[in-house]
Amino acid sequence: MYAIPDQSGKLAVVTGANSGTGKEAARRLAESGARVILAVRTPEKGETARAQILARHPHALLEVRRIDLADLASVAAFADGIVDSGTPVDLLVNNAGVMAPPTRMTTADGFELQMGSNFLGPLALTVRLLPALLAAPAPRVTTMSSATAHFGRLDLADLQWERRRYQPMLSYAQSKLADLMMARHLARLAAERNWPLRSTAAHPGYTKTNLQTAGASLGRGRPSRLHRALSTVDVIPKQEVGPGTEPLLYAATSPDAEAGGYYGPGRRFGLIGPTATARLARGALDPAANARLWAAAEHLTGVRVATP
Repeated sequence: MYAIPDQSGKLAVVTGANSGTGKEAARRLAESGARVILAVRTPEKGETARAQILARHPHALLEVRRIDLADLASVAAFADGIVDSGTPVDLLVNNAGVMAPPTRMTTADGFELQMGSNFLGPLALTVRLLPALLAAPAPRVTTMSSATAHFGRLDLADLQWERRRYQPMLSYAQSKLADLMMARHLARLAAERNWPLRSTAAHPGYTKTNLQTAGASLGRGRPSRLHRALSTVDVIPKQEVGPGTEPLLYAATSPDAEAGGYYGPGRRFGLIGPTATARLARGALDPAANARLWAAAEHLTGVRVATP
């Protein structure tokens, strides 16, 4: 098991921290001394997760705050609350996401649900939290991608699947490729502007979480046939949440994780196993393409990195 360096005195924000890899990351970070904000869409579920973590670690420093990444007003309110407090943020873990709703759904702002929740919301949150992040001595941002990013194809003219026929898994793959491109471009911005910030990305392989079930439709419909089939197939290597969170924690805290680096399970086609450097999706290798996507996201969300 990866040994997290001492996080005492640090503040970490973990999105989607009420279950799965987000809850496990929050628990392990708190266990290592960090004060952790559980950023969740449903505060009641966040409080349940907080109580469960405290039952194991009574001295854990945990706070539940609401954020809905599918609502840019919610993202702004959450970020403003932290920035206005004047408290530096040492670590932002962009973990929350939805996976393959069987029909095309939209966010409060009219974005396709996966692109809005998995990429546009996290990018808006990251940019809005930059003042708090850059107030920390060595801030880090880690973004959860997916091995499906290799199948993602970005169409800047149709990011919302309005012209193409909606395909749940290809839409998910596009959003996860966008996450990887975001992490890479943020690392480039940090280098160009001499920020002390380190941006990394990770993927969990095939980790058994409720992302493949309840998270697939946010409770508004049945999971797709693909999700139901995968949950019953035994030939595909799967792992539990504990080992599945290891790449995320390594990317977020290891002194050896490189800026712009990408980490995931190292065995069985990247589905399970100890953390290793993951192969980047081809779509994330072009810095110019990453920059174009970032600019498009700034336009859509109304956020902007200040010009130095």
